[in-house]
Amino acid sequence: MSKLRLLPPPGARGAWEDIPAEKRLSGSPLTRTTVLYQAPAEKLYAGEWEAGIGKWRISYTEWEYMEIISGACVVEGDDGSRIEAGPGTRFVIEPGFTGTWEVLQPMRKFWVIRE
Repeated sequence: MSKLRLLPPPGARGAWEDIPAEKRLSGSPLTRTTVLYQAPAEKLYAGEWEAGIGKWRISYTEWEYMEIISGACVVEGDDGSRIEAGPGTRFVIEPGFTGTWEVLQPMRKFWVIRE
């Protein structure tokens, strides 16, 4: 088996999903996740994510690298940390992070997660 993998082009995507009511702070945001790569034995995943306008609580148990493709968001930690992100912004959220995710303009991002 080859150790070189070409990821599929944008196309078929997952279904839109609601943010659970207990996490939602404002708006009625929907999200859609498309997994493009999986290596479960290594607990490694990569893909694309889309979200509509709104704000909700987040709590991370995994490590995630992301790059914003389009739109805009603000991620704020309960510890006072804050990232305002738009196209081209790259950042990492580490396990144990808690805070909020607010989508200001409908957005899309590439992501890589290690559980």
